[in-house]
Amino acid sequence: MRIVRYEQGGRVGVGVREGDRILPTGHTDMLDFIRAGIVQRAGAGAALPAAECRLLAPIPSPGKLIFSGLNYRSHTDENPSAVLPTYPHCFAKLPSSVIGPDKPIVLPAEAMRVDYEVELAIVIGKTARGVTRNDALDHVFGYTVVNDVSARDVQFRDNQMATGKGFDTFCPLGPEIVLTDEIPDPQRLHVASYVNGERRQSSPTSDMLFDVATLIAFYAQHITFYPGDIIATGTPAGVGTFRNPPLFLRPGDVVTVEVDAIGRLTNPVTAGWEGR
Repeated sequence: MRIVRYEQGGRVGVGVREGDRILPTGHTDMLDFIRAGIVQRAGAGAALPAAECRLLAPIPSPGKLIFSGLNYRSHTDENPSAVLPTYPHCFAKLPSSVIGPDKPIVLPAEAMRVDYEVELAIVIGKTARGVTRNDALDHVFGYTVVNDVSARDVQFRDNQMATGKGFDTFCPLGPEIVLTDEIPDPQRLHVASYVNGERRQSSPTSDMLFDVATLIAFYAQHITFYPGDIIATGTPAGVGTFRNPPLFLRPGDVVTVEVDAIGRLTNPVTAGWEGR
């Protein structure tokens, strides 16, 4: 099952996407929908043509956005300063950075070195605290796609992860949430990113150092996760900062990140310093 948050005729709703139509669920808030449980997931009301609906960020302001650092073997290989981790690393991204499909990534300053990172994102479905690896996937509602946009000059200055990755618009999320009935094994997916149609990243999720179940179980030893919280699972090789020469985002670029079983999330890049 595929769940979207959409706007149609000035109204926002949560719907089940089936091909070229969206079945309204009767909910207007994704968190309420997730908390309602499976018995509330049937469509309510007449089907809407998907072409007439604008897709929004599925969860516009998650309670938590936990991102995994250095979780693909290839990414640690391309980073000359990386040390292969022995346990999962994480950092928090700010909920105010979330945007949806087709919304612009806004570069804060002309000289800023802004990068892209495709990631598979886990959407938590029920409260998780102290769960085991064997039980971890039972706490997953579904999966979506996220772009961990990063200002490398800020991030690498005294390891300022939260500020370098937390600018407004630096967390494109979507286009939909695919439930676990369609993705029983998140380690059998493929992630990729494109800038202006050129493929920059491409990797199977089997290349993760720590799989989805391990990430959830490890983080949940320290953090209580609630329905609608997001855990991103890391990015593979191919980011702009480690290319020779580096390739950073510029106004006019179009960035697409995808997970094959979920879909493509596309955002244009615009200048935030113009008109100030």
